[in-house]
Amino acid sequence: MSISMAISLLFSLLFLNISISSAASNPTYQSLLQCLSQYINPSQNVSTILFSNTNPSYASVLQAYIRNARFNTSSTPKPVIIITPLEESHVSAAVICSQKVGFQLKIRSGGHDYEGLSYVSDKPFFVLDMFNLRSISIDMTDESAWVETGATLGELYYNIWEKSNVHGFPAGLCPTVGVGGHLSGAGYGTLMRKYGLSSDYIVDAKIVNVDGKILDRKAMGEDLFWAIRGGGAASFGVVLAYKVKLVRVPETVTVFRLERLLADNAADIALKWQSIAPTTDENLFTRMLLQPVTRNRQRTMRVTVNGLYLGNADGVVALLSKDFPELGLKNENCTEMRWIDSVLWWANFDAGTPPTALLDRNVNDADFLKRKSDYVQTPISKNGLESLWQKMVELGNVGLACNAYGGRMDEIDDKETPFPHRKGNLYKIQYSVNWNEPGNETEMNRTSQAKALHEFMTQFVSKNPRRAYLNYRDIDIGVAENWSYEEGKVYGESYFAGNYERLVDVKTAVDPNNFFRNEQSIPPRTK
Repeated sequence: MSISMAISLLFSLLFLNISISSAASNPTYQSLLQCLSQYINPSQNVSTILFSNTNPSYASVLQAYIRNARFNTSSTPKPVIIITPLEESHVSAAVICSQKVGFQLKIRSGGHDYEGLSYVSDKPFFVLDMFNLRSISIDMTDESAWVETGATLGELYYNIWEKSNVHGFPAGLCPTVGVGGHLSGAGYGTLMRKYGLSSDYIVDAKIVNVDGKILDRKAMGEDLFWAIRGGGAASFGVVLAYKVKLVRVPETVTVFRLERLLADNAADIALKWQSIAPTTDENLFTRMLLQPVTRNRQRTMRVTVNGLYLGNADGVVALLSKDFPELGLKNENCTEMRWIDSVLWWANFDAGTPPTALLDRNVNDADFLKRKSDYVQTPISKNGLESLWQKMVELGNVGLACNAYGGRMDEIDDKETPFPHRKGNLYKIQYSVNWNEPGNETEMNRTSQAKALHEFMTQFVSKNPRRAYLNYRDIDIGVAENWSYEEGKVYGESYFAGNYERLVDVKTAVDPNNFFRNEQSIPPRTK
């Protein structure tokens, strides 16, 4: 061994010893370690799943699944300890011991909570990081899958594709999103108009309750099973895995993207899209993007329509030449492909990218961003759209993504799951603004723009309550400080409308002392 290698090894061992001794002198760490050791098999080294802030790997573990750079700064409150369970029993022990030690437990699946609520708190807290629990078991005999909540959507899609070219699952477009948060908050994607939401296809689940017990659907009962399919499971326990039904997709699907400026016929397309997109053939899903852009040194608006059709190009061109001639869709605008390749297309991968790309978790990747949401129930008029163009160009940075509803979404009762935004909603809007420069000045500018556009849109969107989508987390709607029923009602009715009451009843029954909580969780009625 060379002298330099020996010195390097010596420093590594010294640093490790310092970190171990620092952890040993941390009373919270010692209390948690001692408690966990009582519940976890003695043959397992419990310390390997614990990361205190003195552990050399702490920062990399914490940052790996931070998906919004706004919450990855030196001033962002950080967990006292990160718990990274390797098996189900570790989750049970973590729930029991966090309560005994007296710390709040935040639950992180993929880290895509837009407001960072799965890994940030202003009170001392632990993070239960589920990324190791990622197994996926596909059963083609009954067209189902058991998916652990630390898996990603990309991993789920890939595993389905390995078994079948004619099966898919109705879930989101971003492959790095965690299954746990996505499904528990409802989850939607390009199959929504044909099949509905991710949560509509959950047929069983395993959850760790506040007592640390692992319950399946039969053991937890239908009320709790209802609540964790769109009501945000982090209010009720730790979901370990969901069993989902797969759906059928054709061997060939078609995608297309068309862009128009106001100088073209973008305004006519935006006007017509609002009435056609939610009422056309359920095999067609479209998303309309409204974005301020600069062309020839002039600020204007760009309207982009992206589509997925469950069929061939001839079929969608014929359909839209009848329903939506203003769009001017032609065969040369369309690309036929397998459903799995459409997943890659929507995620903005280059043509020809192999499905294995869906297995890349792309850790440590985060933009600065802010998101908000709305639901539109009456088409915005031509004059209304003209005023919207002016406002968006004036603000400069915020885009709108409009996702067509209708089809199967109109057929499912709004009380079937906690997700209430069904019949009567034409489309959902996501307000989107990203930036690259750190610092409060840019953040204030961009978030203020998002708030200003949201305020401007009040005249065009749902009312009493003004509706919002839980998975587009937005703390501007309201936050809980004491977890009272009235506090929760502010954001609870936006996300869940009339289903808020039943969610409160379930919460009161299964977690009356409110151990499972975050800044927008469901409160128990006793609070």
